[in-house]
Amino acid sequence: MITLRLADVATATGGRLADLSSGDRTVHEVTTDSRDVPDRALFVALRGERHDGHDHIAEAIDAGAVAYVAERPTSTAAPAVLVDDTRRALRDLARVVRERVAPQVVAITGSVGKTTTKDLAAAALGAGRRTVAAPGSYNNEIGVPLTCLAARADTEVLVVEVGSRGVGHIAALMAVVQPDVAIVTAVNAAHLEMFGDVDTVARAKGELVEALSPAGTAILNADDARVLAMAARTDAQVLTYGRTDADVVADDVDLDRLARPRFLARTPWGEAHVSVPLAGEHHVSNSLAALAAAGIAGVDIEAAAAALRAAPVSSWRSEVSEAGGVVVLNDAYNANPASMRAALDALLRIQGTVAGRSWAVLGLMAEMGETSHDDHRALGRECAAAGLDRLVVVGRGDAAAIAAGAREAGFAGDHLWQVDDADGAVDVVHPRVRAGDVVLVKASRVGGLEAVADALLNRSGAAP
Repeated sequence: MITLRLADVATATGGRLADLSSGDRTVHEVTTDSRDVPDRALFVALRGERHDGHDHIAEAIDAGAVAYVAERPTSTAAPAVLVDDTRRALRDLARVVRERVAPQVVAITGSVGKTTTKDLAAAALGAGRRTVAAPGSYNNEIGVPLTCLAARADTEVLVVEVGSRGVGHIAALMAVVQPDVAIVTAVNAAHLEMFGDVDTVARAKGELVEALSPAGTAILNADDARVLAMAARTDAQVLTYGRTDADVVADDVDLDRLARPRFLARTPWGEAHVSVPLAGEHHVSNSLAALAAAGIAGVDIEAAAAALRAAPVSSWRSEVSEAGGVVVLNDAYNANPASMRAALDALLRIQGTVAGRSWAVLGLMAEMGETSHDDHRALGRECAAAGLDRLVVVGRGDAAAIAAGAREAGFAGDHLWQVDDADGAVDVVHPRVRAGDVVLVKASRVGGLEAVADALLNRSGAAP
């Protein structure tokens, strides 16, 4: 972050200094977590459903914070800025930092692929521009401001992942982000518990392109009709990416033995050979979006493509590794029907190159709303139709409908297990898996199924 005086913090947030003599005290980072306090940080005390940051101000100061932002005075002996609403103060402070640094801001949203596209875009852009992007999925009303606050004085490009929990959420965050480039990856049946239907998802995701000025650029997935239709919602330049009829396209797509894509990217800035360190053909699309962002920023397209080959990506997203002859596809961070189908496709592609059996360890697809039970049952039927060798279903309730659907479609009962949790899945898979097998582990984050992948990879060490 850029260095700020506490007087600047008070001005930016509309707050007041608890002690006027502390106005020249400087802060170099911002944190909302009292357990993770960088050197010379400002602690912002947020009130949540389960915890109140005001109860942890003393801990933050003891951990090295030099000042705090709060809604009420405390007995902690440290400089403070007092505000009416700390969440609003965090957003206001982020907006000021974004405006002072003035980087090119690339904002990314979509039903699937947000975090992976963010990681790939950060790598591609970083090949030619000083780029900052948040780790993991910092995509909500707290994570987005924290991403903006991470911008340094020399940051040229800021990559921001933007999620949504309803219509209007992205629009509100855009007042902070003020994007120059907007990427929309896809619109499908994800988080329907909050949106109701896919058309409402599209309405909400499209708020990102509506936030662009006429000088901006919308990067839209031409293979998704709902995303492509967003071109009518902006006066900005529109650049499309996709498999065929688009500005940025992929030719000669191939997958290696671990289902990692390789292809020739054809772009307005030239051609480049691309390989991606993630399992699944769907990552061709994510990579094209990343290359489009790099091209707009003036990064050499071959350098951007080279950066994708070694792109560091967030954990539990299409990670493919081998241990003891077993291939493990760890995609345990999130799940919806579309991403489940993509992961199953990757599993079967890998199985086609190995000698053993295909295992799918599947759990809950969270926040699917009224269609959740039917969606899980349909997934089970798809598993049976795909010809999987072994299926382990983790969880009860809607998750259990995966097993029911598989049985209805004729999945062999002695090759199908239903367990309560990740430990139960480990107990099933660990003693039965053998060299040559490939195991997919996938569910929404609440399932904690990364523990299954970890157990398999720790059998005898992992190799990427």
